[in-house]
Amino acid sequence: MAMAPAGPAWIPRWIWAHRSLEKALQGLTKLQHLVSQPQLGLRHSPPHLPRLLPLTHQHLRLVREQHGAGAGLAHLWEGEGFRVLLLNLLEKIKQATRLFKSAKDKEEVFQEGSAARRKLTKLSLIFNHMLAELQALFPNGQDQGSTYQLSKQEAQVFWRETWKERSLVSWSEFQKGLQQVHPIDSGPMAIALRSTIDLTCSGHISIFEFDVFTRLFQPWPTLLKNWTYLAVTHPGYMAFLTYDEVKARLQAYVNRPGSYIFRLSCTQLGQWAIGYVTADGSILQTIPQKKSLFQALMDGYKEGFYLYPDGKNVNPDLAELMEGSAQNQIQVSQEQFELYCQVGSTFQLCKICAENNKDVQIRPCGHLLCRECLKTWQLSETHTCPFCRQEIWGHEDVEVNPFSPKKGSPTAKDGSDEEDLEDVEMVLQQLALMRQTQGTAGPNSSPNLEPVLQPPPVPPRLDLLQQSSMTLPVPDYQTGSPSTHWIRRRPLPSLPQEHPPSLNSWNTSAASPFEEGNGNHSS
Repeated sequence: MAMAPAGPAWIPRWIWAHRSLEKALQGLTKLQHLVSQPQLGLRHSPPHLPRLLPLTHQHLRLVREQHGAGAGLAHLWEGEGFRVLLLNLLEKIKQATRLFKSAKDKEEVFQEGSAARRKLTKLSLIFNHMLAELQALFPNGQDQGSTYQLSKQEAQVFWRETWKERSLVSWSEFQKGLQQVHPIDSGPMAIALRSTIDLTCSGHISIFEFDVFTRLFQPWPTLLKNWTYLAVTHPGYMAFLTYDEVKARLQAYVNRPGSYIFRLSCTQLGQWAIGYVTADGSILQTIPQKKSLFQALMDGYKEGFYLYPDGKNVNPDLAELMEGSAQNQIQVSQEQFELYCQVGSTFQLCKICAENNKDVQIRPCGHLLCRECLKTWQLSETHTCPFCRQEIWGHEDVEVNPFSPKKGSPTAKDGSDEEDLEDVEMVLQQLALMRQTQGTAGPNSSPNLEPVLQPPPVPPRLDLLQQSSMTLPVPDYQTGSPSTHWIRRRPLPSLPQEHPPSLNSWNTSAASPFEEGNGNHSS
């Protein structure tokens, strides 16, 4: 899709923006009526068009309310982000509506397993991605694309240094910018990369889409290498597949336990969903939360769950990816070891709970704490570091190795000197205070000396909070060897016929009773 025009010069911008927005709202209403026909029999599982369309309609109206129908909407229209999003939405509404009108597709669309029905399913995934992008970049209806924070610090720095406050760029611009840090061959590989990143199929890349991509194919240093291994050459990767289609595809392998495929999660963008056949022939799907995809696949292989990608005998070896993403190792120095010995503690111990070892490093400030304390802190809706109050852009798993005289100075696996900044400073000041208060008070001492540094704020207890779902940032990859076999067309088996679901009214906003979860789902 070429750069979207702002409209004829003789038409005021606010009129052009108002007309396009009204056209989109009307198109969503009309499409909602078409997909709600009982004889269509759409399954009530993500992505469910009868639920997605009214939510999109509602959020577009919220955008209009926040910006007004005059100058505010015209100003919003002048920016690339909203204009491209809205025009792309109009195009996808036309494509979906056309399936119910064209002589070729209007009968097939009601038949599961038909080409027209598959097109409608893919469009439902695109509508799902567009709604997620709209909600992420226009929360509460306000345009916040210029301040959107990517989950990975390296990706955040790259985008802002390259495109400043812009929230969307054309594919050609994006490819040129990415080439500076992650070179990629032109031709089929570039086309494959575009099809992976451009979730809304607009011909542009938004900061939200790039955020999803970098979370999926972390870590950053080997971003495209990871993508090549997992999305280009791996036979288990399935693009634009739904929960129900995964079940249908794996149904052919119920007699071969260990068969598996993986796809982007519909309900948790930025996460992977893995479907597999169990030893008893059941089909389960799970979303790995605290590890990268290749780590999850390798662990599942060792445990006997993920053995045959798409039923094939050859399971790709992902060990090379592990070499480039090993957990960041932080070595305790002799100075840190001695300081903590004097206060009866250890550098490894989390200073908030004083129970667990530090295993998470906050980005970008670098402070260390345990995962449970970070989770509790974030559940309190606080998005700043508990130690320095700097905004949290993301975090990564780390391992603090105890002091060993043979290891010498502290080093990190990636070659940088990573330290627990808060711990060293706090302990030094505590020791200075201890020295001043020991012995007889001198002329320069104060009998009522107050502590120089207050302890860090203690997050609320985890067991006192209501548990809620939380999407954690995902890990960080470089160019891998190109492959010429990245295109794999696999016809999907017919889906089993079910009774048509009950239809929700347009104003019903209740969540679908079926959602992807963090655990396993049996078929």
